[in-house]
Amino acid sequence: MGASLPARMWAQSKPADLSLEIAPLKLEIAPGKNVHTIAYNSRVPGPLIRWPEGKPITIDVTNHSDVPEIVHWHGLWTPSDQDGAMEEGSPMIAPGAQQRYSFTPRPSGLRWYHTHAFAGHDLKRGGYTGQFGCFYIEPRSEPGAYDQEIFLTLHDWNGYMGAASDSSMDVSYDYSTINDRMLGHADPVRVREGQRVLFRMLNASATMTHWITLSGHDLTVAAMDGNPVPVQSRIKAVRLAPAERVDFLVEMNQPGVWVLGETREEIRKAGMGIVVEYAGQQGEAKWVEPPETLWDYRPFARPEAVSIEPDVKIPLVFTSKFRGHGEFDYWMINGKSYPKTDTISVDEGKRYRLVMQNKSADDHPIHMHRHTFEVTSLEGKPISGLRKDVVVVKSNSTAEVDFTSSNSGATLFHCHQQSHMDFGFMMLFRYR
Repeated sequence: MGASLPARMWAQSKPADLSLEIAPLKLEIAPGKNVHTIAYNSRVPGPLIRWPEGKPITIDVTNHSDVPEIVHWHGLWTPSDQDGAMEEGSPMIAPGAQQRYSFTPRPSGLRWYHTHAFAGHDLKRGGYTGQFGCFYIEPRSEPGAYDQEIFLTLHDWNGYMGAASDSSMDVSYDYSTINDRMLGHADPVRVREGQRVLFRMLNASATMTHWITLSGHDLTVAAMDGNPVPVQSRIKAVRLAPAERVDFLVEMNQPGVWVLGETREEIRKAGMGIVVEYAGQQGEAKWVEPPETLWDYRPFARPEAVSIEPDVKIPLVFTSKFRGHGEFDYWMINGKSYPKTDTISVDEGKRYRLVMQNKSADDHPIHMHRHTFEVTSLEGKPISGLRKDVVVVKSNSTAEVDFTSSNSGATLFHCHQQSHMDFGFMMLFRYR
């Protein structure tokens, strides 16, 4: 017998567990309304990936589009070269080429996957496209009981550049969808009275924050960004910035036909909603305006400070610079814009506190690759126990998060608002 294949060649020769095909798609979001986009496996969202925590997975991605692409495994503790970020050393996938990703999915909970390609002024690329899907990593034991599980993805379409209040450019949209359809044009979510339904929701919009409610019902938040919250608070509406996820439970105790959708009327009328229909009920879906909700992470966290002091504190100041009429703003971290931002060195096993001061007029959904952090302070008030991978740092405010350097390799840190990221709002951490 001949010599055995090296381990890496043997792994490549075996069939992949899953395959994703990146290709152009004409997507009908309502009768007569089509968007031309790029998607995975000819569908939006891409296929739901469910995988047991700790079981290795291989995924072959083939690029049938005409531009280089890449897939980022958001919220997973992957090696840098498998994470799907060019800045960390993951390779781009050339048109017509295939890339195999191999990693062990963890931690458990609702993660997701999406393109990490640069878009810039091209609103048909990057996060503006249909390249996104949910990745649910099954825990060894599921916390909380529910009768039905529903995955919902939020997205905005046909972006165009319009003037913001300061004459810089911002992105606006024509249509919005939950999953692949506008409100009133999808099959309803069918429920029964007395059920306990768990909604797993992802905001896959490139730039838009969304406020979502289920008319006539209370929502009990069970997890954020896939991580169980310390306190399961009941509220009327949830806020999701780009890339945030929330799992919320609803007691189905109001028989009827209802709208689950965006609280702002103009965005709901643009399509951001889906009908929830009780068994045996029919008629037009009812919308009930929820009371005004002021969103805050604090009700879902413990009110006391963390008991562990960080080994190192890292100050990060966020600012913007007006680039001129008809241009996006220029974003900076500690006075520098990527790729000129400072690279921060970290040591394995240490606890780091990122002290973030947002001096700009915009809120920023801040994401750190390949790590989960604990939110330790918001606007100077300590909290603990809330673990996330995206945190919104409000305009002209401060937020602090702690992470342990436990996943060696280059690690990207950025605002998940696509135009902010594309125009400088990124930096790297590197392990010594």
